[in-house]
Amino acid sequence: MDEQNTFETAPRTEEMENRLAKLQKIKDEGRDPFGHRFTRTHQHRAIIENFAALENQEVTIAGRLMTIRGHGKATFANLSDRSGELQIYAKIDQIGEESYQRFNDLDLGDLIGVTGTVFRTHRGQITVQVQKWELLTKALRPLPEKWHGLKDVDTRYRQRYLDLISNQEVRETFLKRTRIISTIRRFLDEKGFLEVETPVLSVIAGGGHARPFNTHHNTLDLDLSLRIALELYHKRLIVGGMERVYEIGKCFRNEGISTKHNPEFTMIELYQAYGDMTDMMDLAETLIAQTAQEVLGTTKITYQETTIDLTPPWSRLSMTEAIKQEAGIDWIKEATTDEAAIAIAERLGLNTKDLKTKGQVLDEVFSVFVEPKLIQPTFIVDYPIEVSPLAKRKPDQPELTDRFELFIYGREMANAFTELNDPLDQRERFMAQAREKAKGNEEAMVWDEDFLVALEQGMPPTGGMGIGIDRLVMLLTDSPSIRDVIFFPLMRPKE
Repeated sequence: MDEQNTFETAPRTEEMENRLAKLQKIKDEGRDPFGHRFTRTHQHRAIIENFAALENQEVTIAGRLMTIRGHGKATFANLSDRSGELQIYAKIDQIGEESYQRFNDLDLGDLIGVTGTVFRTHRGQITVQVQKWELLTKALRPLPEKWHGLKDVDTRYRQRYLDLISNQEVRETFLKRTRIISTIRRFLDEKGFLEVETPVLSVIAGGGHARPFNTHHNTLDLDLSLRIALELYHKRLIVGGMERVYEIGKCFRNEGISTKHNPEFTMIELYQAYGDMTDMMDLAETLIAQTAQEVLGTTKITYQETTIDLTPPWSRLSMTEAIKQEAGIDWIKEATTDEAAIAIAERLGLNTKDLKTKGQVLDEVFSVFVEPKLIQPTFIVDYPIEVSPLAKRKPDQPELTDRFELFIYGREMANAFTELNDPLDQRERFMAQAREKAKGNEEAMVWDEDFLVALEQGMPPTGGMGIGIDRLVMLLTDSPSIRDVIFFPLMRPKE
C-alpha cells in the first residue's frame, strides 16, 4: 500500500475547496496568506470601555472575522479578539477599490489586522473605520454552522478552539480561571508561603486514597506512578525547615469521570509549620472569600440558581452533629460498636459489603445522607481515623482526628488536617493501610518508608490543606460541569 494513503485525513467540503482556491489566488498575487508579526495598540474591550478618550483617535487592532455585511460601497464587519467583539467599517473611498474588493472577498474565520479611527455610528455602536488592513491568517475551514453559541457538548469539549471562538462566555470562564489562580498565588505569597514544585512521577503514589496511573521508566527499568496528591513531598519540605509552602499542580487519579471528577485535575496544597487545623479553617474561608471578592466583586454569588454566601465566618459542625441534624441518628449513642454501626447502615439501605468498622460506616452515612445537603459553606470536623491515615488524633477522642472537609453546594471543596507528626503512630497507620491493600482495597494508601524516615527527623506541628482548583473555578464561574472549566478534558477517542 502506498504510504501516503495509510494516513486518515479529514474530508474536504465544498466550502474548504473554495477557500483553498482563494488561498492560491492570494499566493499568485504575491501576498502572504499566513501573515507575520503584527503590533496592536488596543484590545477591543479597552476601546469600548475608553471610548470617550479614544473617539476620533487612531487605533490598531487584530482579530478573527466573525460577521461581514456588505452594503454597496461600504461594509460592516465584526472582529473578535480575546476581550470580545468590535465592529469595523470599511468604505471603498477610504481604502481604495482594490483593497475594498479584497476585504469583501474575506471569509468568516479569517484573521486580519486593522488600523483605523474610532467613532460611534448613528445607531450608537462603537466602531473602527478602516484606514488600512492586512490579512494575517487565511482560515481554511469554516466556522461551525451555528457558531453563535456552539451548543454541541461533544464538539465543544473535543474541539475547544471552536468553543472559544464561538462562545464569548466560555472565554470569560477561562479568563476568570486564570484570575482565580493568580489571586490565590498573590494571597499566599503575601502571607509568606513559598511556591514549590515537587515530582509528578514517583515510585510511590502516596498522600491520598485513590487508584493511581502507572507507567514505566525505560532507562532506569523502574515502575512509576503519577502523583495522586502533593502531600508527602510537601511534608518533607516542612521537615527541612521551609515552614510555609504551597503548590498548584496537576494530580492524576485513575477513577471515574463525572460532572465533578476528571482523571487529571488541578490541586493546590499548602502546609504551615507551627499551625493546625483551625489555622487552615481561617485560611480557607479568607482565601476563598477574598478570591471571590477580587474576581467577581462580591462574596454573595449565584451558583446554578442557588444563592451562596461566602462571607466569613462559615458554619462548623462535627460529622456526628451533621448526621443527627440531617439523618436523625444519634451516632454516639447508637453506633457503640462496629456491628451496631453496620446495622445502622443496613437499616438505612446502604451497601455494607466493604464496610468493616464504624468509622467507615460513619463516613459512608455522611456521604449519602448529609453531604448533598451542605449548600452553604460548612466545615465538617472530627473524621474517623480509618479514613484519615495522615491526620493527628484528637487527644480526647483517639478514634477521631483533627481533620475537616469544606463543603459548598454539596461538594467537597477542601480537605485539611492537623498533620500527624508522630512517626510511630504514622508507621502503625501505614501498617493498617497495608492490611487494607492486602485485602484488595486498591485505594488504600501505599507504604512510604522514606517519608517515615523524614518524620523521624522531626516535623514541627503543622497544618495542611488541599483545595480542588477546578471545583472552585466551577463555583465562581457558575459552571455545572468540571469539563466546562478544563480546557481539554479527557475524552474517549472517536471511532
